[in-house]
Amino acid sequence: MDDFGTGYSSLSYLTDLPIDRLKIDRSFVRNIRGKKEAILPSIIRLGHNIGVKVLAEGVETEAEVAYLKDKHCDEAQGYYFAQPLSYKELKAFLYEHRCKVLQA
Repeated sequence: MDDFGTGYSSLSYLTDLPIDRLKIDRSFVRNIRGKKEAILPSIIRLGHNIGVKVLAEGVETEAEVAYLKDKHCDEAQGYYFAQPLSYKELKAFLYEHRCKVLQA
């Protein structure tokens, strides 16, 4: 489920849809030290309690990575790791970082 916590996402979807990953909207990551600080760990625990992986979107700083690790978030994506890449740039990035490419 993409962008959980915003827009049309709903708690009822968590039980009604066959999801395997909960993607937390970047607005919760950007405000981890603000009013939403209590919400992010709660979403992570909720995802784990229903048996799905939790991914945080929009991660941009080392502090955000450390915070998410501390809260046991399973995965993260964002500019901290890489900017959007073309196919050619992606191939070079994967080779440079010694990533194994799997066929879909």
